[in-house]
Amino acid sequence: MGTRTPPPFEAFLATQGATVMRFLLVAVGPEHADDAYQETFLSALRAYGRVRDDGRLDRWILRIASRTAIDHHRRRARGPAPMEALPDRAVHDPEPADAALWTAVGALPAKQRVAVVLRHVLDRPYDEIAEALDCSNDAARANVSAGLKALREQMR
Repeated sequence: MGTRTPPPFEAFLATQGATVMRFLLVAVGPEHADDAYQETFLSALRAYGRVRDDGRLDRWILRIASRTAIDHHRRRARGPAPMEALPDRAVHDPEPADAALWTAVGALPAKQRVAVVLRHVLDRPYDEIAEALDCSNDAARANVSAGLKALREQMR
């Protein structure tokens, strides 16, 4: 597969935006998905001039989104800031889901959450998960497996 010039960024955003948002809704939660989405595509825009399209731009943007999600969870773990009033929450729930399940997914460690979402929400193969997490295929499988095991235990 040859390398070619990528499509204009606007076209790239139009084709990949919905998938990235779907991933981030689950990976960081609906209340933080918009911010993570913007961070993801700002990072992509900064690097887009150096990118060559080898047919895997979808993997490239999901890798950026995965790192954004992991960074989000690391920042939140370092210390949440209390607020006097809760902000209005945007609603991005095109498919109603089991609230207990999504709460359990939200409680997973960041890498396990990203791996489970990529595998079972976006139906990505393990080699793409490994690429997104910058790990081996075995480590990607282990993260998915550990995440699913934790979900099964929490959902009992």
